[in-house]
Amino acid sequence: MRPLILWVVIGLFLTVDRELTAAEPQLVSVKKIWDAGEHNAFTDLVRHHGCWWVTFREAEKHGKSNGKVRVIVSEDGVAWNSAALLAQRGVDLRDPKLSVMPDGRLMLIMGGSVYDTSKYGTRSPRVSFSKDGRQWTEPAKLLAEDHWLWRVTWHKGQAWSVSKLGEGSDPRRGMLYRSNDGLDWEWITEFRLPNNIWNASETTLRFMPDGELIALTRPHWIGTSRPPYKEWSWTKIGENMGGPNFIRLPNGQLWAAARRYGEKRVTVLARMDRNAYQPVLTLPSGGDNSYPGLVWHDGLLWMSYYSSHEGKASIYLAQIKIP
Repeated sequence: MRPLILWVVIGLFLTVDRELTAAEPQLVSVKKIWDAGEHNAFTDLVRHHGCWWVTFREAEKHGKSNGKVRVIVSEDGVAWNSAALLAQRGVDLRDPKLSVMPDGRLMLIMGGSVYDTSKYGTRSPRVSFSKDGRQWTEPAKLLAEDHWLWRVTWHKGQAWSVSKLGEGSDPRRGMLYRSNDGLDWEWITEFRLPNNIWNASETTLRFMPDGELIALTRPHWIGTSRPPYKEWSWTKIGENMGGPNFIRLPNGQLWAAARRYGEKRVTVLARMDRNAYQPVLTLPSGGDNSYPGLVWHDGLLWMSYYSSHEGKASIYLAQIKIP
């Protein structure tokens, strides 16, 4: 090959390589923002009234121990202070999720487990409300025992959530609910997965602009439905997820994050559409980790998550540039 042609070919390959690299998400920054508890885990993130709010559980360990729910706040995402600590005597408050209600209040939904002589004890969801993120109502019980409303999504003035019913053994069952006030919940349908598989656990719901409702469900399901959201179509993806979350960006892209199970357990960011989930970026993580919160702000994807790759389980905040 002539030298000039060779250099042209090499230049083309380098250009394509740079374009492909630029098309992948880029980790802009990641910082540990909290490690005061013995075990800090199960995060969520919102931006409200010009501030960042992160919530998570503080406890002795990941499993059976009576946890408390911490809320921390920051104006710039760099300096963080504790805003609130929620606790109930004899109850393990865990896996809290934040949402902003139509009236401007913050809503905090969480699981409440009471351990007895059985392997898992009993549990029921709890909810608390706040006008300023610092003063919260006493966590109130929701639904019946053994339910767990896992994450709330608001749409046209109504709260939507999936309860994971059953603990510790398959099948777990997913129940779709909606509410006008976050206290009284109306049953909509039960998730019936393909081939009569009754195994639906942690679920994040997001509404599309045309009213379509998409569910990302642990361990490996994407569901889609249209009003009145009683009938669902399901796709099994080739990944097992823990603590799944996803977000729709202003340009219509869907991006998901979750724990990835493999040779190592890590927290990943994944491209997503209505029937596919493809991890493309691994966050600094390992061991006990995942349960991300996601917010799009000022052209960056902000992600809270927890990980024990630097020792004990701690809370991290990442900024990611999306192509």
